[in-house]
Amino acid sequence: MSEDVVYRGMTMRELGGTGMQISRIGFGSWAVAGGGWRFGWGATDDAESVAAIRRAVEAGVNWIDTAAVYGLGHSEELVGRALASLPEEERPYVFTKAGLVWDPADPLASPRRIMKPESVRREVEDSLRRLGIDTIDLYQVHYPDTGESLEYAGNGHGALSPNATPLEEYWQTMADLKAEGKVRAIGLSNHSVELLERAEKIAHVDAVQPPFSAINRSAAQEIAWAHANGTGVIVYSPLQSGLLTGTFTAERAAALPADDWRSAHADFTTHLPANLQLAEALRPIAARHAASVAEVAIAWTLAWPGITGAIVGARRPEQVDGWKGAATLRLTPADLTDITTAITQSGAGTGPVRPVGPARP
Repeated sequence: MSEDVVYRGMTMRELGGTGMQISRIGFGSWAVAGGGWRFGWGATDDAESVAAIRRAVEAGVNWIDTAAVYGLGHSEELVGRALASLPEEERPYVFTKAGLVWDPADPLASPRRIMKPESVRREVEDSLRRLGIDTIDLYQVHYPDTGESLEYAGNGHGALSPNATPLEEYWQTMADLKAEGKVRAIGLSNHSVELLERAEKIAHVDAVQPPFSAINRSAAQEIAWAHANGTGVIVYSPLQSGLLTGTFTAERAAALPADDWRSAHADFTTHLPANLQLAEALRPIAARHAASVAEVAIAWTLAWPGITGAIVGARRPEQVDGWKGAATLRLTPADLTDITTAITQSGAGTGPVRPVGPARP
């Protein structure tokens, strides 16, 4: 993997061995998908969403992460609209995902984890159409195929049903799509180390995408595996869906609408006091760097060896301004010690509390 470079004021790093130099922050488009589906974020303004994507690109962000299931296709359509509004030379890489299939007749039902070859091939064509592009830069399996519905609280490693497609079969399909030129690189999201090792025997895993933040640190083993195997890592939810922005409050959590998935999640109810205590403890560190709390939280994830970039969402352009500086923010050993103390004292989340291993300069 090549050394970091700086482009348009944004620190860049190669995504594994793909040859793609990506900004250390990518734009996440789950939230812009809006409401009206099982894991929606409530009502959004499409024009503002497109403007947020453009603001991120102007700030030097050169990749967008989306998925077919976000908004049941709507997120990809919005990304396609944003891409069409940009000059070709400014268009970012597009990363999307397959494997969560919904019922158009019941949009509020939980999507099912389906990675049958014919389903994946249908999905890739639908994604290309919605995005308005000829090739997907990184195509990812959203969750392991269990043949069952997805529930947000699941960890992606559920028991298989008779309807499940074996990993060896669906990963071969992904490798075939890469060989055919439909996609440039292939990756796995929410897959355990055991599944990653099985996939690697069939075709190289170009990238992994686990959840990771100062609250949710459970994917440390997957990140370490990727680091050891020349695989890129793009982590999602580094701000824990808004909890680590420094602007979230108990009052705001209580006011979340029913069609916002966060309103019923433990992170925003049972575990909310500990999570907000951790976010507040990041404020003095942010002040030392003249940065936002959000930028410190993201920079903490980027300090972990093996992590290439972090996916950060925004529904409005001004939200981008609150986190774009994280790509160049370097936390000191003293900062990391303070964050370790804050995590421990708050009791927020589970997993290792400090980046381990030799960090890249």
